[in-house]
Amino acid sequence: MRRLRNVKIVATLGPASSTYETIRALFEAGADVFRLNMSHGVHEDIAERHAIIRKIEADVGRPIGILADLQGPKLRVGTFANGAEDLEEGQAFRLDLTDAPGDSTRVTLPHREIFEALQPEASLLVNDGKIRLRVKDHGPEFANCVVEVGGTISDRKGVNVPDVVLPLAALSEKDKVDLEFACELGVDWLALSFVQRPEDVHEGRDLARGRAAIMSKIEKPAAVHSFDEILSASDAIMVARGDLGVECPIQNVPPMQKRMVRKCRAAAKPVIVATQMLESMIESPMPTRAEVSDVAAAIYEGADAVMLSAESAVGQYPNEAVATMNNVAIEVESDPTYRDVVDASRGGKKQSVADGIVSAAREIAETADIKVICCYSQSGSTASLVARERPHVPIIAMTSQVGTARRMSLTWGLHCVQTTEVDRFKTAVINSARASVAEGFATLEDYLVVTAGVPFGKSGTTNILRVAPCDEKKIIPADPE
Repeated sequence: MRRLRNVKIVATLGPASSTYETIRALFEAGADVFRLNMSHGVHEDIAERHAIIRKIEADVGRPIGILADLQGPKLRVGTFANGAEDLEEGQAFRLDLTDAPGDSTRVTLPHREIFEALQPEASLLVNDGKIRLRVKDHGPEFANCVVEVGGTISDRKGVNVPDVVLPLAALSEKDKVDLEFACELGVDWLALSFVQRPEDVHEGRDLARGRAAIMSKIEKPAAVHSFDEILSASDAIMVARGDLGVECPIQNVPPMQKRMVRKCRAAAKPVIVATQMLESMIESPMPTRAEVSDVAAAIYEGADAVMLSAESAVGQYPNEAVATMNNVAIEVESDPTYRDVVDASRGGKKQSVADGIVSAAREIAETADIKVICCYSQSGSTASLVARERPHVPIIAMTSQVGTARRMSLTWGLHCVQTTEVDRFKTAVINSARASVAEGFATLEDYLVVTAGVPFGKSGTTNILRVAPCDEKKIIPADPE
């Protein structure tokens, strides 16, 4: 199942994509990683979908990544006596802790920590920003506001507080239960919602205890301000543009996205661009031109993956949505402008032997008639460094760890192959030659570049590079042991 593009596709599963046949069709249409949304569905449903993915993985013989997306704390107003009220611009409206149904003048906001953190003139956004309130005065149990943008407010609508770093942990009690469940299930990635500070990432990592890699969702202004520290603490990043577009001026989101993608690439950490990428395909078999341009822009920027949410989870055309992303990616990556943009953005300091090895591997592969770069990587770090170079030739990531192969399925350009453990570099070269031919990347007449770390099995020791023939009979016996 060799993909004809480098960027990866993440597809969210849900009621519209919960059977073996549907999920298998999504994989064949181009999905590389499947997202399990812990905000929806009971644990039994999540476990069933996880089992189906693993069955498909065994049937197709390709590692498939699974991402569990934790809900995070949800801030919501209470209920209204009439179910809903219309708020008009300029009117006063109060949020408080009073346990009584709301009306046109007030409603419960059952989050004391918000009132304690508020400042005068702070904004409160309700119902995805459709209603905007401005705080005039507040106390530990209330906030008196003026309506700046009116609209209909109804039961349990979400509240965003963009101007304040809230004293809330990124992991609610529900999240902690879901995290433990997902780790025991055997997911490859955990996406943390509501991340505001690097300490939120450390908490998730401590609870995961190495059982899954940690992805931080950037959806709050505080996370953007602390992005460098959050990136350093994370294994991957998701640019969650939905909440980010609510809490930040909408015109700021595209440059934020571009900066974050570039920083992730420099750090050799995967980055997903997510939310509303093909939103119209929830109900239409065809996307809008603007949506196609949005997907293309993320690919031109060098994102590792693009993601479908409701389009594949509850939409009427999940297969078509994945196929559209796949086709857009193939077309963009075949455009000479794409290579110009990606090559021009190659940068970052080369500070280690591993950096030098992977940079040399790319240059050799692009200078000589090399068909593929093969990298042995037990932890995935070597393969990530090779992918950061965005070489013109395909990359095969070789590992004996099935968990590593699954996690690397999220990274740009990596075709992951699980292989047997090796203790000699010559064996690694032979295995790479065999995989290159067997996976359809080269013929016996071609050459490949092999990178690895000696001694084997020790993470972060990339220190050797070899140009070798794909015909194992021509591999010189005197290779380094």
